[in-house]
Amino acid sequence: MEKFGTSFYGYSKTDVNRFVNEVAKEYESMLNNLKKRDEEIHSLREKLVQYQNMESTLNKALMIAEDASNQMKKVARDESKTILEDAKRNASRIVNEALLKAEKLESEGENLRLRIVSFKRRFRSAIENELEALEEIEEKY
Repeated sequence: MEKFGTSFYGYSKTDVNRFVNEVAKEYESMLNNLKKRDEEIHSLREKLVQYQNMESTLNKALMIAEDASNQMKKVARDESKTILEDAKRNASRIVNEALLKAEKLESEGENLRLRIVSFKRRFRSAIENELEALEEIEEKY
């Protein structure tokens, strides 16, 4: 507590004025500090709102990315299933075609063998006929 000196008319004006000036300066300093803190609080609140908006946006982006990832996985699974089914169908078709070709080749081979046997018989018969004809010619001469 401040003590003032006394004068003829009461307290000393110089002491009181000095004290009032000190109180005014201190009050002004406190007001400035409060204003700065209010501004800082306001700025921090604005930043908090920005960060909350960013957090919300990031959460939405994360959810969208998760959905996209799940959709991509589903599409990949479906596509792999389709590819596998197509491959199985193609493999079956190829095997069936190969079996048909093998049967056809086997049949053609058998036909060729029979034709060769037939050709040999006819050729042998033709040669034997020619030999008989030669023998007949030899006997005549």
